Amino acid sequence: MPQGSSSYLIMIVSIVLIGIMMWWQSRKAKQQQKMKDFRSSLEPGTEVITIGGIIGKVVSVDEEYEEIVIDSEGSLLRFTFRAINKEYTRPAFIHDDEVEDAEQTDEADDQAQVPVDKALETAENATQSDDSAQTADAEK
Repeated sequence: MPQGSSSYLIMIVSIVLIGIMMWWQSRKAKQQQKMKDFRSSLEPGTEVITIGGIIGKVVSVDEEYEEIVIDSEGSLLRFTFRAINKEYTRPAFIHDDEVEDAEQTDEADDQAQVPVDKALETAENATQSDDSAQTADAEK
C-alpha cells in the first residue's frame, strides 16, 4: 500500500472517531438537561422513586441546598436532587384470579380451534357423504 493512502485512511478514521465523540457528548448533554429540568420541576405531592428504589411522595424541596424530603410510608427521608431517579407511576395490578380466568378462557379457545388439515378432512368427508346421500336418493 502506498504511503499516501495509509495517511488518508488514518485521517478518515480520526474524523469518524471525532464525529462519534461529538454525537455522544451532545446526547449526554441532552439527557443531563432533561434530568435537570425534571428535578427543578419537582413539587410537593409528586410521587418519585430514588436511585436506591425508595418510593415516596415529595414533602418539601430546598432548591438552595438541592435537597428534597420525601415521605415513604410515614418515614420522612432527605435526599439530594441527584438521588431522585424519576417520577413514579404505579404499574397496573392484575389479580391472580383474573389471570387464572383468562388462562381458562384461552384453553377453551384453543380447544375450540381446529387445525386447518383436520377442518379440511372433515369438510371433504361431509361433501363425500352428501354426494353418496344424493346418489342414494336419486336411485330411489
